[in-house]
Amino acid sequence: MNATLPPWIVLDSHLIQWLQEDIGRGDRSTQGLPNIDRIATATWIAKETGIIAALPVAKRVFELLNPQAKFELLVAEGAACVPGQSIAEITADLDTLLMGERTALNLAMRLSGIATATRQYVDCIADLPTQLVDTRKTTPGLRLLEKYATTVGGGINHRVGLDDAVMIKDNHIAAAGGIRLAIDSIRLSMPYPLKIEVETESLEQVQEAIQCHADMIMLDNMHPDLMRQAVTIIRKANERIKIEASGNIILTTIRQVAETGVDYISTSAPITRSHWLDLSMRIAPFLV
Repeated sequence: MNATLPPWIVLDSHLIQWLQEDIGRGDRSTQGLPNIDRIATATWIAKETGIIAALPVAKRVFELLNPQAKFELLVAEGAACVPGQSIAEITADLDTLLMGERTALNLAMRLSGIATATRQYVDCIADLPTQLVDTRKTTPGLRLLEKYATTVGGGINHRVGLDDAVMIKDNHIAAAGGIRLAIDSIRLSMPYPLKIEVETESLEQVQEAIQCHADMIMLDNMHPDLMRQAVTIIRKANERIKIEASGNIILTTIRQVAETGVDYISTSAPITRSHWLDLSMRIAPFLV
């Protein structure tokens, strides 16, 4: 696993905003309890099989509420878990534990679900040289973390935002009047060292993208037989051009696509179709 979180200076403002959304004017339930400043220990428990992600993020949530909070990881980030397994322990005052519970769990459950689904896709093509990449189909506000979860699951990130690379899609081609016109025009203004990727839907478009010296060619919604022909054409013309396949790729079709010889397969499914991994928090009862 080669997963790296963005620095806290980038993430903290999001985490604080999400905590404020949940806490509002105060935790009415917790504030009515006796001795809310009493130190307690809470255990996070997995309720189903999956891949754990975002434990460092959960740790940070509690630390933002109370710098003295102690969050111990009982499993490694990216490890598999089984139902009933303890995955983390948090020691802090009751106020901190109960105010941070929902925000921290929500993030860990969402991101663990993405990591779990991603791992399933990666495992399907693990013996092939093709790599799985994500897309920009993410939840607004959660993109950095959802893409992080992809890497925890074993995938790699496509561009994070529009400024990462030039990706000429069907609407760009239509607006420009063709692939050549789009590439020639964009090249005049694009900064170095960005690369150009072109989305193609036919062998004619593939040939045009090759002639225009695209750095990467996407084969979009092509039948595997046509995709295999396109890969042969591109490899023969220029072995340095990277080839990506995309378009309605799901768990039952990804291997057939990978076997065409493409370098990358991009799909939004591990993010858009994944379900939350069920986790819960249990506070050890006080002895009266």
